[in-house]
Amino acid sequence: MTIPIALSIAGSDPSAGAGIQADLKTFSALGVYGATVITALTAQNTEQVAAIEAVSPAFVTAQIEAVCGDLAVAAVKIGMLGTRGVVEAVAIALERHALRNVVLDPVMVAGSGRELLARDAVDILRRVLVPRASIVTPNLPEAAALLGEPQAQEEAQMRTQAEKLLRVGARAVLLKGGHAGGSESVDFFVDGRVELRLPAPRVETRNTHGSGCTLSAAIAAGLAKGLPLAEAVAQAKAYVTAAIAAADRLSVGRGAGPVHHFHEWW
Repeated sequence: MTIPIALSIAGSDPSAGAGIQADLKTFSALGVYGATVITALTAQNTEQVAAIEAVSPAFVTAQIEAVCGDLAVAAVKIGMLGTRGVVEAVAIALERHALRNVVLDPVMVAGSGRELLARDAVDILRRVLVPRASIVTPNLPEAAALLGEPQAQEEAQMRTQAEKLLRVGARAVLLKGGHAGGSESVDFFVDGRVELRLPAPRVETRNTHGSGCTLSAAIAAGLAKGLPLAEAVAQAKAYVTAAIAAADRLSVGRGAGPVHHFHEWW
């Protein structure tokens, strides 16, 4: 049996709600084989990020070489990178291995407020990784940080910021509206040709840990299976919305628990 392979390049969450662990669950749920490159170790749970230990750029490179030297990687999801050196190492590896279908989730701050990307790494991420990605999936605070602008407050501002990200080098953008208010959670997809408004009912739950990781991983899974980008985005949005809606069926931890990656099977 031949199975499409997706690679997650991201940080580790030992409580398994976000990061590498969430990506592997998403890949498995969507019928894709998941490989991983760990960029950072975190000590975190549903309540807080207590500590972070960065992986060296050289060892990140060694992991990518090991995976790409053996596995036929059909799509890549990039999450937490942590440091400037790791950002540069990943950009070089993308070029060296001609990796395609790259989904960049510019993880900068944890839901608990802990910084996950060094401040001196933001500019290099914008310059060397954003243009190499097939799609960039920032939330509202991340889009504002990438553009050096205030956070968008309503849909017209979201659309404008998504288009500005195209002008600074992104090939396509999915701007996530989960941090906005209102009865709907609206995301905007733009690629210079197609524009999609992707609304979903806002679910009243605190169990959304890892939702951004899950969405970007689901897009990568769709691309690995050969879906066109806009279709992969729409299917990923539907999957993560259902995973959030089912999250309260789980009881994991005392804080913001994970989404339910296997809601269709359990």
